[in-house]
Amino acid sequence: MDTRRRIVIGVLIAAVCVITMSAAYIRIAPEGGRVAGEEVIGVVVTILPQADFVENVGGDKVRVTVMVPPGASPHTYEPTPGQLREVSKAKVYFKVGSGVEFEQVWMDKIMGVNPNMLIVDCAKGITMMGNDPHIWNSPVNARVIVENICDGLTELDPGCEAYYTANRDKYLQELDDVDAYIHERLDRFTKNRIFMTYHPAFGYFAEEYNLTQIAIEHKGKAPTPKVIQDCVDKARQYNLSYIYVAPQFATKDAEAIAQEIGGQIVFIDPLPRDYIANMRSIAASLSLEME
Repeated sequence: MDTRRRIVIGVLIAAVCVITMSAAYIRIAPEGGRVAGEEVIGVVVTILPQADFVENVGGDKVRVTVMVPPGASPHTYEPTPGQLREVSKAKVYFKVGSGVEFEQVWMDKIMGVNPNMLIVDCAKGITMMGNDPHIWNSPVNARVIVENICDGLTELDPGCEAYYTANRDKYLQELDDVDAYIHERLDRFTKNRIFMTYHPAFGYFAEEYNLTQIAIEHKGKAPTPKVIQDCVDKARQYNLSYIYVAPQFATKDAEAIAQEIGGQIVFIDPLPRDYIANMRSIAASLSLEME
């Protein structure tokens, strides 16, 4: 065999070895994660905090579509054709299940787009406070939601139960830690435990941490001049200095009240993408009123 032919054969053998080793490599899943080329689970959720919960439990095995995007309100938002196309390809829809207007209006149509999609109720096991749908704004309720999400993913993908439960347990510990942080930050205040917010999104938070929420807006309606004056009177009665506003809502009326009492606007987000960081931020912001 001449030298040139030996070189060509050697190159071909080396190439085959590289391809074989690469193929073997991509079949290995890191610590129970997704194998390269493995199909991810299409997941749809209603609001951003759910997306954070799903991704913490599902890791690289899920692809999440959020129906109500950043800056939009779940009380008024309408889905786009592109979002409905994602619904048609999804394996599971994790609904909030607490009476969010988006789900009340659109859930039947969403299920009609994909009748084979698993529907998981994230509110299962949570005690409702009247008609208040904002169940996620309490780390204690968030624990229940995360458990329900883990159960749903395990039902769809039982072979990866250990992966999901390990991720769940890690995230539940983070929720316990932020719960302890909020207690540490707020429990030391014994007198003024009242705050005023434009949209009544923090009732569950207030209930969990023994606070009183005074809402400016009621039943999704802009406040009347009488309601605004009542809020000014209450703010003065309780010596409040801050009006808390969600970035998804207009601030004009809240700003008017803040101006009347010589106070200021503070933004707190009821629909965070990073749930843990946002809960810490809310506790820090509310502590301003109580100091």
